[in-house]
Amino acid sequence: MSHVLDVDFISLKDVKFAAKAAKTVPATTLVILAGVDGALGKATKTILGEAAAFVAKAATAAQFKGAAKSTMELLAPHGLSVDRLLVVGTHQAKKADPQAQDGLINLGGFIQGKLGRAAKVVVVFDPPEGEHSAADAADLMLGLKLRAYKFDTYKTKKKPDDEGAEPAKVQIEIAVTNPAEVRAQLPARQGLANGISLARDLVNEPANILYPVEFAKRAKQLEKLGVKVEILDVKAMQKLGMGALLGVGQGSVRESRMVVMHWNGAKAARGKAKSEAKPIAFIGKGVCFDTGGISIKPAGGMEDMKGDMAGAACVVGLMHALASRKAKVNVIGAIGLVENMPDGNAQRPGDIVKTMSGQTVEVINTDAEGRLVLADVLWYVQHKYQPGFMINLATLTGAILVALGKEYAGLFSNNDELSARLSAAGQATGEKVWRMPMGPAYDKMLDSQFADMKNIGGRNAGSITAAQFLQRFVNETPWAHLDIAGTGMGSPSSDINQSWGSGWGVRLLDKLVADHYEH
Repeated sequence: MSHVLDVDFISLKDVKFAAKAAKTVPATTLVILAGVDGALGKATKTILGEAAAFVAKAATAAQFKGAAKSTMELLAPHGLSVDRLLVVGTHQAKKADPQAQDGLINLGGFIQGKLGRAAKVVVVFDPPEGEHSAADAADLMLGLKLRAYKFDTYKTKKKPDDEGAEPAKVQIEIAVTNPAEVRAQLPARQGLANGISLARDLVNEPANILYPVEFAKRAKQLEKLGVKVEILDVKAMQKLGMGALLGVGQGSVRESRMVVMHWNGAKAARGKAKSEAKPIAFIGKGVCFDTGGISIKPAGGMEDMKGDMAGAACVVGLMHALASRKAKVNVIGAIGLVENMPDGNAQRPGDIVKTMSGQTVEVINTDAEGRLVLADVLWYVQHKYQPGFMINLATLTGAILVALGKEYAGLFSNNDELSARLSAAGQATGEKVWRMPMGPAYDKMLDSQFADMKNIGGRNAGSITAAQFLQRFVNETPWAHLDIAGTGMGSPSSDINQSWGSGWGVRLLDKLVADHYEH
């Protein structure tokens, strides 16, 4: 990241900005919140003192109405010992969705985007409308941190004094009425912010740096948080019979890996020991670079295929978030890591591979590789751990972009309850999913003349037939597949993300776990 965002919480009682006040908290920028018609909260008015009347007069002159995502900026404001006063509107013309909990996170991101080169900022958390809790203030902090993320590791010429550049360190204090209560919320938010940033870093890294072995090493670092990490090399996967996963990676000089992460945080349930509590499982596609193999992709845009491991990145980021907040749940995170390259040893269209399940697959198109990787990892997890459910994430098909664009991830599932919970978590976090159909007619499209199945079902319903393929490797385990080709990389800029790698899915799945699966 280009700079460090140091955030702390202080009491409103300790914040006085009047020029003649006995105690002054030095700041280059003061941020306050305004509601309908520019109305200010009681505490904000107290902090501003006589300057409150000046702010009201300026709002009238500027026709500032306090609408959400509107701002009024006052430089060297009269009566305040700050260089800049930023008034941020929060009034929603339409009533917010009661299920949505991302409003204050987005507000924090919006504020961060307006701070510019300020080195010391105080944000007065005194929303003039509605009731707000300590968790809300912590969410504002989360939004500030997410928006501050930048990936500029490989920029050698950084010019902090250039116009628009940001200082090396930004110190932000959020003034709240209950700092102790808010600080109690910080470990979970900080862990979530770090998990999302980790996922973003992984997606943004170039493939010559982040190849399967290196990816596995970075996942191994989760052991510092108490996560047990196992790394399976090629020989171990050969012994398990993972012919589908290994077939994808056989054309690369970079060896394939599978990483299995264990977080055992559940309390003893019904007399069982922690280690015996049934885990839940998250599985990620980790194609560190995808040329398409022998069925090679067009050159235009191929550089984006460094992000074809966004599903695996999400799983690693999620495990970081859960371990950071000591989530009371047992979780398995498993990722299959390969490169899909077209050298003389690469698999060919028409090859038949044998999966760990014993089922055989005719490889019609080597660019439909992610499902082959997931097939073996899904089978391994359901067979070895018998989880309560499995959710896999994958930048799997371009067809989901045609269907849903970049607003929703495609959701495919064999379980209505799991689907409903994912949909609710998506609405709450803004990482939305849309359930797509599945059924026998689509499954039949995978029939092969020479093997148990083909790895593609033809041009039509490409995302659905990919999901049908995966379903053949989950048995009766409740399962959901999230096709994140439109959301995991190159997603649209937002209040909380300006990065190419979005870290999509970490907040969604953290919310799912917190709401339904922690003991």
